[in-house]
Amino acid sequence: MKKLAVLAGAFVLCTILSCEKSEEYSLEEFEALNPAGLNELLAKTVSKPWEGQEFVPGKIGGSWHGVMQADPKSFNILLAERDSATAAIVSSMHDYLIDYDPVAREWKPRAASFEVKVDEAAGKLSVIFTLRDNLYWSYYNSKTKIPVTSDDVIFWYNGISGDPAFQSSSYYQQFLTMEDGSEVHVDIEKLSDKRFALHFPRIVADPLLASNMDFGPAHIYKKAKDEKGVQGVLDLFSVAADPKQIPSMGGWFLTEYIPGQRLVYKRNPDYWNIDTAGLSIPYLEENIVQIIADENTQKLLFMEGKTEAYGLRPEDLDELVNKTNADYTVFNSEGALSAAYWTFNQNPVHKDSPKYAWFTKKEFRQAMSCLLNRDRIIAQVYRGLAEAKTDFFPEPNAFYNPDIKLQYLYDREKALKLLRSAGFKQDNSGVMRDNAGNAVEFDLTIRSESTIITDIASIIMNELDQVGIKVNIRTLDFHKVVDQLFTTFEWDSMIMGLSGSNIFPSQGSNVWPSSGNLHMWYPNQPAPATDWEARVDYLYNEGSYTIDKAKAKVFWDEYQEIILEQLPVISLLRSRGFWALRQKWDFANVYYDNINNAETTHIFLK
Repeated sequence: MKKLAVLAGAFVLCTILSCEKSEEYSLEEFEALNPAGLNELLAKTVSKPWEGQEFVPGKIGGSWHGVMQADPKSFNILLAERDSATAAIVSSMHDYLIDYDPVAREWKPRAASFEVKVDEAAGKLSVIFTLRDNLYWSYYNSKTKIPVTSDDVIFWYNGISGDPAFQSSSYYQQFLTMEDGSEVHVDIEKLSDKRFALHFPRIVADPLLASNMDFGPAHIYKKAKDEKGVQGVLDLFSVAADPKQIPSMGGWFLTEYIPGQRLVYKRNPDYWNIDTAGLSIPYLEENIVQIIADENTQKLLFMEGKTEAYGLRPEDLDELVNKTNADYTVFNSEGALSAAYWTFNQNPVHKDSPKYAWFTKKEFRQAMSCLLNRDRIIAQVYRGLAEAKTDFFPEPNAFYNPDIKLQYLYDREKALKLLRSAGFKQDNSGVMRDNAGNAVEFDLTIRSESTIITDIASIIMNELDQVGIKVNIRTLDFHKVVDQLFTTFEWDSMIMGLSGSNIFPSQGSNVWPSSGNLHMWYPNQPAPATDWEARVDYLYNEGSYTIDKAKAKVFWDEYQEIILEQLPVISLLRSRGFWALRQKWDFANVYYDNINNAETTHIFLK
């Protein structure tokens, strides 16, 4: 089964797919291509979404050669919460308690089995987990195997996630808002070495989503905290550490890291996951990941046969699908469920700046959405292989409502009308000014590694320039962007992606409630800064606690409507995905779709 587990409903910042600057086509030229031209290309690719199929037994052997764009920030599972690149590395050495099957729409055991006990009379519930017997913290090339126990989970829950000093994204999920408005903690209890329970003081709709977690080894993290406090934990497993000293309970050991060059993983023979023939997963013996920032170099390596797979950029499609005697197959997926966001800084640390007054006006944000020329971006950047993201919940969400759509699509006259209603107008030279006479000018921060976002930002800059608004594009590396969001708050507007796709309505517990540390436009609010944010908090809580789906729908409908009306974040595009895989691999266990992208956990050589 696909690994779709999510950490307590929290999101993390993620990198955004990038591409080289595309040749600029007019909309008329793309209309000539669509649908016939694109359909011809799509016909040369393979659609193979995962639809609940069981994996077939494979065979052990082979090395996988892959790439990643940037060096990791750390090998510390706590620090990985804020950086999807680091999380991807660390997650291979850890495991979630349970898994979600998006086809069957049900939770299934992973590192633990589970039982939900509801006490309707008391209005409470408990989730009881039982860890597998064959879970170990083990080390590469060592006979040392330390059993994973309830103590690991409980320490992590109380001592790491539950300690506000660590600013963990999952901290917020440990508290429930009661009917009287008070905040009550979700407590954890040890039942035995392998069993523990989470006790909810109120019945919630998705207790398993709220309970699921991954965690680190208590014998290391607890010792570090006891001896050196918070900093001792943060200093664990830096990129300067010997990777062989990092214990794994996942499918891989990290055995080598050469900064700027590569990471090497070796298969963990003690991993609990085995196939029907008794062989442990993964089947691969080795995973070698080169660190290559440049997408053209990544493509060249794939075309030369030096890497196993490649995520295509829009401009790559024609060349790769039409290559004669290709030794690879190109898969396609439907449009992504989520999209990157354009957001504006509403943090009151900047309350004395004119920009704060602009950004906190919903009419200004709505106007910006009306000036976002999505059709132009689709044509010039994505070559027609994308669509506007106009919903908040995606289709797989149980509370997706096709009637709730973004009403502020590209319309320059509507944008100007909204701006005028908020006190903005153009002077005689065409410069947009606020009611105090300040020229409207702001920065747009983007990741330096993402050329596709650079192209989008250039289009935004050009469209706003046509109504007298000046945009200055600022490019920063991803870690500096994260620092601005979490620490310095020194930014005007930003394009950023988040992991997760709101398959569950209560996902994003650290983003959408006002107290969240990733409430991007104004994080960690001591109390809701606006009436609409207070209402979103209320709807989020009530929807999360309402079991009756018809009653919950009322809350979640209004929740979506408010966010799409207030537009604290403006969604960009849902791009279609393309992925090439070498034909030396057996495709029996390979799938590609818009929920989990490439499924290769059970891949093996032909």
